[in-house]
Amino acid sequence: GLLRAQLLRPGQSVWTSDPYVKFKIAGKEVFRSKTIHKNLNPVWDERICLLVETLRDPLYVKVFDYDFGFQDDFMGSAYLHLESLEHQRTLDVTLDLKDPQYPEHNLGSLELAVNLSPKEGDIRDATMLLRRNWKRSSKCQSMRLSDVHRKSQLWRGIVSISLIEGRSLQPMDANGLSDPYVKFRMGHQKYKSKTIPKTLNPQWREQFDFHLYEEQGGFVDITVWDKDAGKKDDYIGRCTVDLSLLSREHTHKLELPLEDGKGVLVLLVTLTASAAVSISDLSVNMLDDPHERHHIMQRYSLWRSFHNLKDVGVVQVKVIRAEGLMAADVTGKSDPFCVVELSNDRLQTHTVYKNLNPEWNKVFTFNVKDIHSVLEVTVYDEDRDRSADFLGKVAIPLLNIQNGERKAYALKSKELTGPTKGVIFLEIDVIFNAVKAGLNTLTPPEQKYIEEEQRVSKQLLLHNFNRVRRCIMFLINTGCYINSCFEWDSPQRSICAFVMFVIVVWNFELYMVPLALLLLLAWNYILIASGKDTRQEMQVVEDLLEDEDEEFDKDDKDSEKKGFMNKLYAIQDVCISVQNALDEVASYGERIKNTFNWTVPFLSWLAIVALGSATVIIYFIPLRLIVLAWGVNKFTKKLRDPYTIDNNELLDFLSRVPSDVQVVG
Repeated sequence: GLLRAQLLRPGQSVWTSDPYVKFKIAGKEVFRSKTIHKNLNPVWDERICLLVETLRDPLYVKVFDYDFGFQDDFMGSAYLHLESLEHQRTLDVTLDLKDPQYPEHNLGSLELAVNLSPKEGDIRDATMLLRRNWKRSSKCQSMRLSDVHRKSQLWRGIVSISLIEGRSLQPMDANGLSDPYVKFRMGHQKYKSKTIPKTLNPQWREQFDFHLYEEQGGFVDITVWDKDAGKKDDYIGRCTVDLSLLSREHTHKLELPLEDGKGVLVLLVTLTASAAVSISDLSVNMLDDPHERHHIMQRYSLWRSFHNLKDVGVVQVKVIRAEGLMAADVTGKSDPFCVVELSNDRLQTHTVYKNLNPEWNKVFTFNVKDIHSVLEVTVYDEDRDRSADFLGKVAIPLLNIQNGERKAYALKSKELTGPTKGVIFLEIDVIFNAVKAGLNTLTPPEQKYIEEEQRVSKQLLLHNFNRVRRCIMFLINTGCYINSCFEWDSPQRSICAFVMFVIVVWNFELYMVPLALLLLLAWNYILIASGKDTRQEMQVVEDLLEDEDEEFDKDDKDSEKKGFMNKLYAIQDVCISVQNALDEVASYGERIKNTFNWTVPFLSWLAIVALGSATVIIYFIPLRLIVLAWGVNKFTKKLRDPYTIDNNELLDFLSRVPSDVQVVG
């Protein structure tokens, strides 16, 4: 019998958890308990009967924190050696939970009542007993999972955290320094900062936004780690922020000491109220009411362009129905529900049981903070006590939406590389202020919650290499073309190039640089308008991101394999770094190309406005004054606002332009 656990503490400690237990014998999972929500001292009180072939294999018990939509967190494990148990007698056993990577950490305990009995009668009887107990547990778990799905998950405010700096952190490396980074967690919301190498006084200056779901506040759990290539990262310390103690609409500067005197973190925390995210039935939606629609149009009119710059717009999604979904259950049916996501806003419908053509008829309303966000609609199958099964997904950039159009979207795979079975019917409206949208394009984009660690993919590595090679080949071909002018391969071309070179150099002024880029944009626009689209049709790369659903459990590795695993981690870190570096280089080259190719017209028009303004400014204002103004602004920025988070407007703009991979998606 599985009784209870006490004082569970996950590796990334939080104030509450949703724990469940897995039992494994000889590497095979033989039972999974129900999930106890929001409890660090759970009581399961479940009775199970397991058929054991040999007593030599210990019972491996693992505790996890259930996290819907995210990877479940490991909370501790223990072995129960069956050979040491007495036969025909019920024993109360307390197992101390440990992390194999950090055996000195105390993660709580698990209480079991164990009765070891010899196998009697037909084996089928014991198997049926196990199946009946499993089914009973599954039913209970299914009810709890349904409750989770029915939650509308409406957030009541935003918690904006600026991570400024750390002071006097504990040295964790042999050189007397550390490579610190910070993890934030509030409920299921998780963020991870960048790593600052070789310092005990890191300067991060990063901002993260959490959604506040509870009126009374909540806790933000903060842990500091030292990045180690080739092995597990070292834990430095932790602290918490009690949001219930902070007043709203005010920025609080907090200097938080880490436990055991391991240093100090400096944060700026701001709580703002909001009620823009909602879910309702189809009969209740604001945009169908002429008075409400007029009020919203007024709210985002050009006259209010500089009022609350972060409130860019609003999007309303009607999730009507789906047809022809994949059958995920052995009965040939599915239990589908739908999740709608915009950046970090996540709402979901109810579950329609045993139906491949479900009707939801729900209306979702989201606040738009970035008009370049992508609306993601995913259909899942509710699957008893296991995590929900993926059925299909669509991703729709907000700028591609035709207002009020009811449209059938074909469902695609997780990576959007190919179709799956079924279609979903949606009707979407987007109302936004173009000036606010343009200004927010020049600020850093909102980060997504951390969901899972990156994995090495041979196909992705090869594809990123090919993308970089295409960019380099373009530069080489351009150089060869210019060199051919010097070689007089084509006299006509060389004469034109020479005349143009003399004229440009003789008359060159700095304002001609943005003017030339402006003319390139205009030329491409004329070509597209005349039907001569120069943009190449990108072919879908079938093997770009193969479905890598096979998960391996690192916690199952024995201690004698740690040396090999450390080497594997080191190789994996290097491969991921190369893979990401290739992706970054290729993405910036493709984004510059797509800006001038009018891939996203809104961004190309924004570039025209910026380049036109730069041309006029450089033409009328002497260069020395522009450089002087830039230098004065840079030198005084720290004095005017000591905690300002610096950003590069050009890189922020390019981050909104889709790369060729994102265009394919």
